Amino acid sequence: MKKETQGITIKKENLVDWYSEVIQKAELADYAPIKGFMIIRPNAYSIWQNIQDYFNKVLEKKGVRNAYFPLLIPESFFKKEAKHAEGFNPELAYIKNTDEGEKLALRPTSETIMYDSYSKWIRSWRDLPLKINQWCNVIRWEVKQTKPFLRTREFLWQEGHCVFSSENEAEENMNEMAEEYKKMVEEILAIPVLVGKKSQGEKFAGAQTTITIEALMPDGKALQMGTSHNLGQNFAKAFNVKFKDQNEKEQYGWQTSWGFSTRLIGALTMVHGDDKGLVLPPKIAHNKLVIIPILFDKTSEKVLKKSKELEKKLAKFNPIADYRTDYSPGWKYHEWEMKGIPLRIEIGPNDLAKKQVVIVRRDTNEKISVPERNIEKEIPKLLDEIQKNLFNKAKEFLDSRIDKAETLKELKEKIKLGKIVKVYFIDDGKTEDYIKEATEGATSRLVEFSKTTGTCIHTGQKTNTIGYFSKSY
Repeated sequence: MKKETQGITIKKENLVDWYSEVIQKAELADYAPIKGFMIIRPNAYSIWQNIQDYFNKVLEKKGVRNAYFPLLIPESFFKKEAKHAEGFNPELAYIKNTDEGEKLALRPTSETIMYDSYSKWIRSWRDLPLKINQWCNVIRWEVKQTKPFLRTREFLWQEGHCVFSSENEAEENMNEMAEEYKKMVEEILAIPVLVGKKSQGEKFAGAQTTITIEALMPDGKALQMGTSHNLGQNFAKAFNVKFKDQNEKEQYGWQTSWGFSTRLIGALTMVHGDDKGLVLPPKIAHNKLVIIPILFDKTSEKVLKKSKELEKKLAKFNPIADYRTDYSPGWKYHEWEMKGIPLRIEIGPNDLAKKQVVIVRRDTNEKISVPERNIEKEIPKLLDEIQKNLFNKAKEFLDSRIDKAETLKELKEKIKLGKIVKVYFIDDGKTEDYIKEATEGATSRLVEFSKTTGTCIHTGQKTNTIGYFSKSY
């Protein structure tokens, strides 16, 4: 029998059931009538909109413009870049279209459809750099078990696609966008991440180099939060993306692509949530606080009046004012705790008499009595403290779960404990396949290059490549 608290499974007892229950009871998502798909509800979509608002400002500063490309992609486009075609073929979903004379794939990613246009738009070095982003949905026909936000057959994302006149510019763009992803995830979602290059076996299909940002979930599984790719000239050659340089010589463009998805909402839920439900970092929460008046017959009019004054006074925090009379204060507390609102303001007749309110922090459940005259100064401080506390707790957890191993036996043991384990290995694809099979599914989340050499955990050869291995979503 599973244990429950406040109507949901205890997180430590059964993370899978807890996650599913919170996603639904916090009204983030619902299961669609089609297997592997989900319905994103307003509470989650507002989070996604806040992420979009933040990142659109980043894009503007970087000179990246938003556009939109078709959902349907001719099958022949995928075949132009062999590694890309091989990498995505198992996930492609097709529709038959007799007008086109070939199958059309539902967009799994947009390199091919966008670069066909790029080949027409780019003629000269004066047309570069070309920097375009699109916010869209993608379809990947997952065969693994799906889970809302973390792994579904359709999801929302942003994908940036740039063309440069030199390899150095492309390399710089790949690195700077990975850094922007790290900054965004850590600053507004309060989730610490590891950043590094993907192994040869795990890099994006068709890329020269992939940089990833990886977070760790409470069950010890890693979650890829975003990736940035240096595509080299592979796609430029496949799609004829050329330009004439300043010497009138024809050159292939150097390209990058980078993206993150609504998977971030799943990570947010899993990392910060507790046995009461969702916990939203203030910087990503649309509604920073909820006002709950404590109503009694004789004083209800005065308390409601003061509550409405506070609602108006605190408008910049997008407060929710819960004036419903058919629910008890306790019931309301549970509801808004489940939905993760960062602060709760309680005001009753005793508070009215003392010219104060009671503020409750969602992250710690701490109750603080605040004089009404100080409330506008106190709320920003508390929101800032919550944001920092959530990040610090998650960072402490991540740091405590990074370990190292020198033997395969040691690696297996530590993987079972839910750790990210650093090992020396030969990054040739075959060694990683062996480790994955031996550990029943652990893969390298990223690799780094050490100044000192070590012994490959499988082959016994000397190497300076260190892989961070763990199970993952």
